[in-house]
Amino acid sequence: MRFFPLLLLPLLACSQAPVENTRPPLPEGPPAIPVESGGRSVAQATTAFPETFETGSKGAYTNAEEPLSTGRWLFEDALIGSSEQDHKNGAHAARLRGQGRLRMQFDAPAGVRTIRVSSAMYGQDAAGTWELWGSIDGGRSYRRIGQPVRVQGPRLLSTTFQAGATTTPLRLEIRKTDGAATRLNIDDIALETASGAAVAGGSVATTPATPQPGTSLPPATTAQADAVVTSRDDNMALGNPSGATADVNNPTNYLLVKPQFTIGYNAQRGTPTWVSWHLNRAWMGSAPRQDDFRPDPALPRPFYQVSRNSYTGSGFDKGHNCPSADRTTDLDDNSATFLMTNMIPQAANNNQRTWSGLEEWTRSQVQRGQEVYVVMGCYGKGGTGLNGLKTTIDQGRVTVPARVWKLLVLLPEGTNDLQRIAAGQARIIAVDTPNDQSVSPDWSRYRVSVDALEAATGLDLLSKLPLAVQTRLQATADTGPVR
Repeated sequence: MRFFPLLLLPLLACSQAPVENTRPPLPEGPPAIPVESGGRSVAQATTAFPETFETGSKGAYTNAEEPLSTGRWLFEDALIGSSEQDHKNGAHAARLRGQGRLRMQFDAPAGVRTIRVSSAMYGQDAAGTWELWGSIDGGRSYRRIGQPVRVQGPRLLSTTFQAGATTTPLRLEIRKTDGAATRLNIDDIALETASGAAVAGGSVATTPATPQPGTSLPPATTAQADAVVTSRDDNMALGNPSGATADVNNPTNYLLVKPQFTIGYNAQRGTPTWVSWHLNRAWMGSAPRQDDFRPDPALPRPFYQVSRNSYTGSGFDKGHNCPSADRTTDLDDNSATFLMTNMIPQAANNNQRTWSGLEEWTRSQVQRGQEVYVVMGCYGKGGTGLNGLKTTIDQGRVTVPARVWKLLVLLPEGTNDLQRIAAGQARIIAVDTPNDQSVSPDWSRYRVSVDALEAATGLDLLSKLPLAVQTRLQATADTGPVR
């Protein structure tokens, strides 16, 4: 994954009490000046912020860069809307769908103190959520700024983020994070200094060079490990194993996208089918274990809300999918792992011995300079806990799985992860264990091929990779050392 300097972004707070937005007049900026970057001639922006999207003409959701008044922006699953259903100041606003993104392809100069972004739901679409992320290393890595913003209704409202007067150039990315079929309008992105002056646009920065498929990237050296902390995305880089969607009419395959992990949830079983997350050193800090098991407020109202009491007296542990110790950067990250949508009824020996050993081994690899993409889940019906065999708990509302599985994709910290995986630079480990008390504490005894795991679960676990690559990587079980 990409590297992130130890110099952390001083971008911590946002005011989410929305106020009605009025667009200030556009300040005049410097004329376009060609500059050289990596052997290519690029032009500086012609105006300062705010970015109003009035000069853009991108009319399709396909991923592409678009020259705007402040500089070049990358649109991912996003376009510039001008219809009556687009809520905007002026004639244009950006429109994002799914997990769309808007990213500055240039750096704003140092000194940004305040960031304001106006947003509304497109047309009459239901509520949605977006986040603001920032980079101080030219777009190689990003951290979230402030808290997620929940948007409801068609009125264009402004959210203010306090940036703390950054001492380095800054670029921003807006991420629609709910993953739903709803659409989101973004308009009037304003950057201001401590004096209230508008921040100038910036020159278009070149994207850091990326290796071609098959090119090796060396693991981080000790010196590099001391100087960098990797970034924390992307929790679903391997794909959506079940094709889950955020559709209330799809209760057995419901998509929950969170900053810490992504879930394919089965409301009829009361458990996740799978949970996907990324683990590297940026996710590992000193936040204490919160133990605040609770229902997930993101579940739609018609779905049954599993609570900590659902497991009381069952003889099964509340078994994490994404472990508490994998999310210790801050209290919010750790607390998220205690949502009951992240839990399964897990036999005590499976959870506390076999699975604990696998989780600790995985984190030890991260401490040695690896990053890991993890997908965990369960299948079948009927497990043996402290009170014997059970198929359900909580008066039949939570299914006890027969098997618990995990997929690990390990590779040295770096960039272009999917290309490196396809080039054979990753170690792939699939584990499939019985959910009972007789399970061995040695998790390595339960290694299987990815093909075997897919056949048992019906999932497509490496769907972001080309089919030929999947065929090659999934056929055999890992036999490498685990000590």
